[in-house]
Amino acid sequence: MQRSRWIGAGALASALILTSCTSGPAGVDAKQDSKAPLELWTRTTPGGPGEKGALELAAAFEKATGFKVEVTAIFDDFETKLQQRAAQKKLPDIVMNDVTQIGTMHSQGLLREIDLGKIKDNKQIIGQGLESGKSLDGKQYGLPFSAQASALLIRKDWREKLKLDVPRTWDDFAAMATAFTTQDPDGDGKNNTAGLAAPLSTKRGYASWYFSNFLWAAGGDFITEAGKGKYKPAMTTTASVQAMQWFRDLGCKAKAIQPGAVTMDTPPTNETFEAGKAGMYVVGPYLLPRFDKSLGADKYEVVPMPKGPKDATVLAEGSSIYLMAGSDNRAGQDAFAGFAVSVEGQKKGMEGTTGYTVQIPVNTTVDISQIRPDPRWKTYAQAYQDSGRYAPAIPNWTPVRQVTADAVNALMADCGLDINAKLRELDKQLADILKEQGIAAS
Repeated sequence: MQRSRWIGAGALASALILTSCTSGPAGVDAKQDSKAPLELWTRTTPGGPGEKGALELAAAFEKATGFKVEVTAIFDDFETKLQQRAAQKKLPDIVMNDVTQIGTMHSQGLLREIDLGKIKDNKQIIGQGLESGKSLDGKQYGLPFSAQASALLIRKDWREKLKLDVPRTWDDFAAMATAFTTQDPDGDGKNNTAGLAAPLSTKRGYASWYFSNFLWAAGGDFITEAGKGKYKPAMTTTASVQAMQWFRDLGCKAKAIQPGAVTMDTPPTNETFEAGKAGMYVVGPYLLPRFDKSLGADKYEVVPMPKGPKDATVLAEGSSIYLMAGSDNRAGQDAFAGFAVSVEGQKKGMEGTTGYTVQIPVNTTVDISQIRPDPRWKTYAQAYQDSGRYAPAIPNWTPVRQVTADAVNALMADCGLDINAKLRELDKQLADILKEQGIAAS
């Protein structure tokens, strides 16, 4: 399964093809046939470990229930191909996609409501995961099957060499970042290390995605609920401004973020950390297999994010099961969703050592330590459970993430730019976006 470092994925932006979808793009009154094969689309690379995991999950489901599943892995142009199927009124039966896509897919009329009463073991799904599958009207349109949250990776050998403790507060975090930048932690006698690896490119909203871990811990927000499904901009609140100032100082004053961060998305940032050019990285668990191989598991450690001015809230993400409108086998759809979140389905998705279909289980009765005894996975699971926060399921999160990424990137790229003026400009942009989506507070 494509590990959800998303970010955006294009978001089914073209509504022109789908304007009739609210009445059921594929015919919601299709004649039912419980023996019809289920067509499952998974947003992952064909031939990769994600596709293999989906095939194994489908095979286990077939064995357990008798329903047949045909798996199609698509990564490039996933949203475009889904639009084409919608225009043909022939959507796949099930889509496994990022949780952030719920708002867009629901607003385009691609999804059918999920009746939790027909989902086996629905009461075992973790609360925040279940909430992530609800639209603004409070109805269930997605079902999580894999979760993840951010934690802090630290070069353990660097920390021990400089005799530093694991950071517990933002002051500790900044002090460690500065020390890793200025005190030659790798011992090569050169000034060639940075404290923090950060993907701050505007591409697909990466700068906003990364900054959310700090913004929310400070008590700030991109947009905030104003009641009755309405939102208002929040980037000029005191907490948001202070979070932006602190993060900017880390880059502009302490110069503790890797050079070129404002042009980097995650691939080059991953390389920065594993090449020993930065000593800390805030990221999800999907990179553990890679870094264990490239860097060595003994060289770095996974710890919870330090507490910010408010708390230790971090970005939660994951993948969801979406039951598509117009299926002629709704019984099969329900059965697959139930199997994916069951103990058996979750354990199947966690098998192997790379390319997991399930990162962190969403079934509360599944103990990750029993399947992956490596304590680092427990750290991630605890971060998700205690501090994970999903992006809100507004009709389209993509433009919010993009304009906030543009602003964060600009402020980090130009240290002379006026923060308050830039954030006032950003709030005006956010107000326009919320108005366009019909969710602006009056």
